Amino acid sequence: MTKRDPIQRAHDGTLDLYDVVEWNPRSWLDHLAIGIHRRLAVLARSIVILLAVAILAAQLLLGGLGTVTDPVVGALTVLSAVPALVLAAYVWRADVTTQEPISLLVRTFLLGVLFAGFAGIVNSIFDPVFLAVGTLVGDPFFGLVAMFYLVVGPVEEGVKLLAVRLGAFRDDRFDAVVDGAVYGAVAGLGFATIENAIYITGATVGEGGVAVLATGGSAATVRALAGPGHVIYSAIAGYYLGLAKFNPDDAGPIVIKGLVVASLIHATYNALVSVVPFALARNFPIGPLAAIVIFVLAFDGLFGYYLLGKLRAYRLAYQATRAGEPSDPVPEMTEFDP
Repeated sequence: MTKRDPIQRAHDGTLDLYDVVEWNPRSWLDHLAIGIHRRLAVLARSIVILLAVAILAAQLLLGGLGTVTDPVVGALTVLSAVPALVLAAYVWRADVTTQEPISLLVRTFLLGVLFAGFAGIVNSIFDPVFLAVGTLVGDPFFGLVAMFYLVVGPVEEGVKLLAVRLGAFRDDRFDAVVDGAVYGAVAGLGFATIENAIYITGATVGEGGVAVLATGGSAATVRALAGPGHVIYSAIAGYYLGLAKFNPDDAGPIVIKGLVVASLIHATYNALVSVVPFALARNFPIGPLAAIVIFVLAFDGLFGYYLLGKLRAYRLAYQATRAGEPSDPVPEMTEFDP
C-alpha cells in the first residue's frame, strides 16, 4: 500500500493541499517540470539505444560479424535461430489474454539484438579476471563457474530484461502480467540470434568454399541447441517483470526475484554443459553431439516445464476470474498504434 502523510490520512477533503502534501500539475512551471522529466527520460533511453547501435556497428566493422552478410553464413545464422523462434512463438500463442502486436514484438526483438553488445563487453572485461582467480586457486574450472554465476548469468539476463523494460513495458499494450513472459521470450530470441551470428562468424573466419558450410554448419547446430535456453530464461524473468508492473509497491523485489531465478538457471546451464555431455559420452556408447543433445533437451525440458507451469497457472486463474463472461473462440488481436 502507498504510504500517506499524516495530513493526508486525516484530511476530510475540505482543504487545498496542493504543494503542501499533495501535488498535481496546475501552473505553467508544473507542466514545464513534467515536460523536462519526460524529455530527460526519452534522452536517457535514446542514449542507451544509440550506444547499443554503436557497439553493434563496431562488431560489424571490426569484430568479424560482418561476415554474416555472406549468404551461407547468413542462412546458417537464420537456421540456428529456428528452434528459439518456435519456442518464442509458442509463448506468444500461449497468452490467453490478447496476442501481442507484431510491431511491438519486432521492436523488442531488435532491442534484444542491440543490447547483447553490452553483455559482450562486460563478459570480455571480467573473463581474464576470473581466469586469473581460477589460476590463483589452482582450479581454472572454479574461475569459469564463478564467472557464469557472478557475471554471465546476471548480465545477460539483465540486458534481455532491459530490452523489455525500455520498450514494451512502457507501452499501454503491455496490459497483463503474462505479457512479460511473451516479450521476455522475444528479447531472448533477439539475444540468441545475434549470439549465434557471433559464434558462427567466428567459427568460419578464414574459411572458404565448402569449408564454410562444414564448419559453419557444425557451429550452427550447437547454437541451435543453445538458443531455446535464452528464450526460457528471459521469459521467466519477463514474467516477473510483468508481475512487477501490476504490483508497483513491491516492483523492485519482484524484478530482482525474476532476475535471480533466470540468472541461476542460465549459469547452471553454462556450468553443466561444460561437463555433463562429455561425461555422458565417456561413460555411454554415444557420440559427443548426441550427448549434448540429450543434456540440452533434458535441461531445457525441465525449466521449460517450469515456465509452462507459470503460463498454465495464469491461464487457469484468468479463466476462473472470467467465469460467466462471454468467451471469445479466438484471443482478441491488439490493434497497431497509429
